[in-house]
Amino acid sequence: MSNQQIRLNIKGMTCTGCENSVESAIQQMGAKDVKADFYQNEVLFDLPRHVDIESVRQAVNETHYRAGDYETLESTKPIPAKDNDEDYDLIIIGSGGGAFSAAIKATENGGNVAMIERGTVGGTCVNIGCVPSKTMLRAGEINQLAKKNPFVGLSATVNEVNLSKLVEQKDELVGELRKQKYEDLIEEYGFELIRGEARFVDEKTVEVNGTKLTGRSFLIATGASPSVPNIPGLKDVGYLTSTTLLELKQLPKSLAVIGAGYIGLELGQLFHNLGVEVTLMKRGERLLKEYDPEISDSITKMLTEQGIKLIASATFEQVEENDGRKVITVTIEGEKKVVEAEQLLVATGRKPNIDSLNLSVANVDVGSRGEILIDDYLQTSNKRIHAAGDVTLGPQFVYVAAYQGGIVADNTVGGLQRKSNLTGVPGVTFTNPAIATVGLTEEQAKEKGYQVKTSVLPLDAVPRALVNHETTGVFKIVAEADTLKVLGVHVVAENAGDVIYAATLVVKHGLTIEDLQESFAPYLTMAEGLKLTALTFDKDVSKLSCCAG
Repeated sequence: MSNQQIRLNIKGMTCTGCENSVESAIQQMGAKDVKADFYQNEVLFDLPRHVDIESVRQAVNETHYRAGDYETLESTKPIPAKDNDEDYDLIIIGSGGGAFSAAIKATENGGNVAMIERGTVGGTCVNIGCVPSKTMLRAGEINQLAKKNPFVGLSATVNEVNLSKLVEQKDELVGELRKQKYEDLIEEYGFELIRGEARFVDEKTVEVNGTKLTGRSFLIATGASPSVPNIPGLKDVGYLTSTTLLELKQLPKSLAVIGAGYIGLELGQLFHNLGVEVTLMKRGERLLKEYDPEISDSITKMLTEQGIKLIASATFEQVEENDGRKVITVTIEGEKKVVEAEQLLVATGRKPNIDSLNLSVANVDVGSRGEILIDDYLQTSNKRIHAAGDVTLGPQFVYVAAYQGGIVADNTVGGLQRKSNLTGVPGVTFTNPAIATVGLTEEQAKEKGYQVKTSVLPLDAVPRALVNHETTGVFKIVAEADTLKVLGVHVVAENAGDVIYAATLVVKHGLTIEDLQESFAPYLTMAEGLKLTALTFDKDVSKLSCCAG
């Protein structure tokens, strides 16, 4: 007898143990492939049609969890069956992390897959984003440490930075990783790469190089590119973007940056560490306004201590070029100010790459910023077409794009109906100290209706920071007041990006402050700051001996 796939809302689940209890109760009713998700407050399962859903709901209620509404997934937007005349099971537009994740999994699922790329294979991360910027950031850190380190008795000789050589080494690394992690995998998995620009001609057809290709399903994973604000005169001067800045072969004496988000912070500090005078300018009153104030304050202190100039609450009036220098006129609290620099970086966010896709004929809706609108299954308004990664303006991390690409492959070729769940996605800004965050901020938690309890630990209370003689930073934990379940963790510290993975597991699996307090934290690691911050909920850690709990 056939089954029906059910999604049942469940209230009261807070951890993986809760998931196990609910799954067991539903399995005992004869359901198959039961998967509970306490973050989504739901459980998915295949239920024989002769089993009454009300009996399943009653079984859940007897476990002391509360069964809510349900839906049969047969009623969600189906993907059409493949017609005999369709060329591919899945056509992927783009070749970055999300595209390759989808292509690999769809091929493994037995699909006939084509990938269309108009430019360089590999997308943003390996070519012009994560890889080149992070290797250059490391070079800058080493140069800065050589010029200025916190240890008396140590000195180093610093020669003039050869930016051309650094860029050459960076480009070699990018080429190697692009080949190993992208180009070589095309033959390994056997999907087809088509060079050219894709343009939709109807709801199930794209045209590439004059050839029309049809697909049962599509994935748009075309990413995003730097967005340029509408400032008078800006387009008439030779400004830089995050891409072209990393192609410079000679260091400027000074650099002005419009924008102080994660891209502006990373690249501004990079060039400061290489010896450039840097001025960061932003419209808002404080840095990283989407983060907790303690994070913003800590980063502002870091920039000030390092000698990077910061201009906040700026209204950008005009940009001009005078005798080879960029001249930016801003208004701050009613007063005009002029900033001059040899080079100008525009780092004011990114815009989706959709202009050439002709989405209107494919009946794909976009949002006010040009982002492709998707549902929980990553489907667009056209049930055949999905989107993943930066083109949706969701969390702009390559690991999110890859995760979403895998979901699209499972749903379109694997026959599943997986939902995207971006709860607990960590984010890292690779400044020094680094900024890392996962879960809810205090403000976000309150907006969601939580009664919260928080703990803030300055970095000078973390032994690793003391022995490093680098104590600018902070740890913050946001927890639910009643259960002390950890809702969010936010860190400014050296190696914060490594520390945040442990916090990601804490948030993902619903662990509590007590769980952190009772865990073993290796002494003299930055990760020990997590336990110390948890201890701060009910103790003064300054009055504890080393490693004392």
